[in-house]
Amino acid sequence: MEITVQEFKHCDMITVKGRVDSATAPQLAQALEAANEGGKYKLVVNMEGLEYMSSAGFRALLAAQRNCKKYNRGEVVLAGVPDRIREALELAGFTELFKTFDNNLTAVGHF
Repeated sequence: MEITVQEFKHCDMITVKGRVDSATAPQLAQALEAANEGGKYKLVVNMEGLEYMSSAGFRALLAAQRNCKKYNRGEVVLAGVPDRIREALELAGFTELFKTFDNNLTAVGHF
């Protein structure tokens, strides 16, 4: 798994590539927590290069969403979600918790 962070004027974009499973999900959670600790609560998670995400990855996203929405500080939005992962998000009921965008530009423009 590869994680890169880009800072924009109104939000940060965290790009995740490869596989997020129980072994790599802590790295994703750490990247999301680091953004929050840096005072960034408006986050775009770019999933265009993501091949697989396990429930551990979903939990990391959910924890970040709770932290960002706490006190109405911001939110986590998802961009470029692959079809297979979108189906898993729908089955888990996560599509109601996260706004999703077809591409990064639209997601960053949301903020």
